[in-house]
Amino acid sequence: ESPDVEWIDIGGLDEVKRELQEAVEWPLRYPDLYTKLGHSVPKGILMHGPSGTGKTMLAKAVATESEANFISVKGPELLSKWIGESERGIREIFRRARQAAPCVVFFDEIDSIAPIRGMEGVNAGTERMVSQLLTEMDGIQELNGVVIIAATNRLDMIDSALLRPGRFDKIVFVPKPDISTRLKILEIYAKEKPLTSDVNLQRIAELTDGFSGADMSAVANTAISLVLHEYLQKYSNPEDAAKHASEAHVTMKHFEDAVKKIKTQRDMKPGEKLTLSQYR
Repeated sequence: ESPDVEWIDIGGLDEVKRELQEAVEWPLRYPDLYTKLGHSVPKGILMHGPSGTGKTMLAKAVATESEANFISVKGPELLSKWIGESERGIREIFRRARQAAPCVVFFDEIDSIAPIRGMEGVNAGTERMVSQLLTEMDGIQELNGVVIIAATNRLDMIDSALLRPGRFDKIVFVPKPDISTRLKILEIYAKEKPLTSDVNLQRIAELTDGFSGADMSAVANTAISLVLHEYLQKYSNPEDAAKHASEAHVTMKHFEDAVKKIKTQRDMKPGEKLTLSQYR
């Protein structure tokens, strides 16, 4: 999987970016300097925070910027009903990572494969996966040029043995975007889009208090989707549509309607969601 996300594609989160640069990008780009100074780099970085705040995008950007290979694993993908299969999956990931070094391994939803051992509802198979993960991260075989990044929105669910130095020894909180970050996200999405002069991105950033980064991208996509609906109602014939393509513009009203739509969607109970207007 080749990530193509760069730092400039991520609005705001400057403090988080700096933490990740220091922990991952610099050691992978300047290994000799780190060896000379005798600075020990973290083996694993755990990002936690609400859903949709850009944890996966940050991991991809780290790999791109440090010119490392990228292996992405969704926690639940590793769960198998066959005894020993899940642990074998973890061993295989680390084997591939060592061969592909410098490499960033990203475990998304790590709480699903590393829950607190001994807790009610945690089966023996999952406990063996936690042990296997600990062995790979802190075992005899050195992880040279391999950095592990994991993401969760349930830090309280992760086995404490994983959170000590030598395993996930750097824990980074990824917050929901503040107003300036929301504005930066909108500016990234609005780049090279045909906006009318009445579009006020600052005002949209003010209207979207409490929105996550994913919600903000959904606002931008929904505004464009509303334009498409209007435009294609007017010119349903493909030839006409192509001829009048330059007439399609995104106005402030489209953005305001998109904000209302996403707000309604966020407030709905899961069973009420008939159509989703996010395009991921």
